[in-house]
Amino acid sequence: MSESSTLPHKTTLEVRDTCLCLHLQRAARAIARRFDETFRPLGLTNGQFSILMSLNRPEPPMMGDVARLLALDRTTLTANLKPLERRGLVEVTPDSADRRSRRLKLTGEGKELLARAYPAWREAHAEIDRLLADPDRLRAELLRLT
Repeated sequence: MSESSTLPHKTTLEVRDTCLCLHLQRAARAIARRFDETFRPLGLTNGQFSILMSLNRPEPPMMGDVARLLALDRTTLTANLKPLERRGLVEVTPDSADRRSRRLKLTGEGKELLARAYPAWREAHAEIDRLLADPDRLRAELLRLT
C-alpha cells in the first residue's frame, strides 16, 4: 500500500467524533453493563430480562414475533432461550395451529422472577433518565431509526 492511499489521522478523529454507529454502540454497551449489574443479584442479564419481559403477554407469543420485537434472528433467540428454559423460567411449545411454529411462555417461576426484577429495572432506568437532557426525545429519535 502506498503512502498516498492511507487515510490521514484527522479522518480517524472525524469518525471517532461524529460516527453515530460508534456512539450508539458505546452507549448501548455502557447501558447494558449497568443493567447487567442491576440484574446480577437475580441471576439475569439485561438480555434475559428483555426476553422475559417480551413474553409477559396474555397469550404466549410466537417465536418469530419475539425475535422481531427484540431485533434478533431466530437462531440467536433460540440460543438465548436455552438457559431460561433450563432454569424453568420459559417453556417453548409447538403452536397448536402450526406444529412447525413455536410459542414461548413464561412459567410461574419466570413470572415471579420478572416481578422481582421489574422494580430494579425501574430504579436503574430512572438513574439513566436523570443523566439525559431529554430522555423522551431520545427514545422517540431511536424509534424513528428502527
